[in-house]
Amino acid sequence: MTDSKPIGERVPNWTAPPVPTGEILQGRYARLEPLSAEKHAALLFRAYNGHDALWDYMPYGPFASASQYHRWVRDTVADKNHFFYAIKNLETGKYGGVASYLRIAPAAGSIEVGNINYSPELQRTRAATETMMLMMGWAFDAGYRRYEWKCNALNAPSRVAAQRLGFSYEGVFRQALVVKGRNRDTAWFATIDSEWSALREAFRAWLSPSNFGPDGQQLERLSDLTQLVRVSSDPSLP
Repeated sequence: MTDSKPIGERVPNWTAPPVPTGEILQGRYARLEPLSAEKHAALLFRAYNGHDALWDYMPYGPFASASQYHRWVRDTVADKNHFFYAIKNLETGKYGGVASYLRIAPAAGSIEVGNINYSPELQRTRAATETMMLMMGWAFDAGYRRYEWKCNALNAPSRVAAQRLGFSYEGVFRQALVVKGRNRDTAWFATIDSEWSALREAFRAWLSPSNFGPDGQQLERLSDLTQLVRVSSDPSLP
């Protein structure tokens, strides 16, 4: 009798999910619109202007002028290998950042969130967190099985953010890229479809108005809610 080999569980009724096609994603605090050079570039440049450190870990930027950023947005949205959103904070009425889907692999059921760049005004807001919930929700509702987050391994704030949002740490790919003439080791994080239901409830609990005091301060931390879902933690973090 031949010993059987472990070959992985079957995925019954598997159908490749669709690629993002431009649905507007809207919640209580954030509205995500397909990025447009004509509609969003000038407003986003104004939000980013004077904060060059925002581009330290990005493969592009900073931009010297509004016209330069306009050209970058125009060329970027024409590339179908990724899909960018402009983020509007509904509490302020202002556009304050972008995020994208990339490494979109429907046949594998895998999609990545990245190119996340929040202006100082958008950072640490409920809109910033809800943006990540909306994008994660679209991906899993569309049928993706795996949702990835990757960042420069030296980018400690991004590693903290991934873990706060419920992504599990999967390791570091050494010398993965050369970015702006410098080495980049890449830290990998991911969450999978079976974890989405619990993560969604964690997001909803944190975003609930009842979770914030009269001064706007959170009563319960999102990281405390998501830590029960994560299967592995980043050893570089406290």
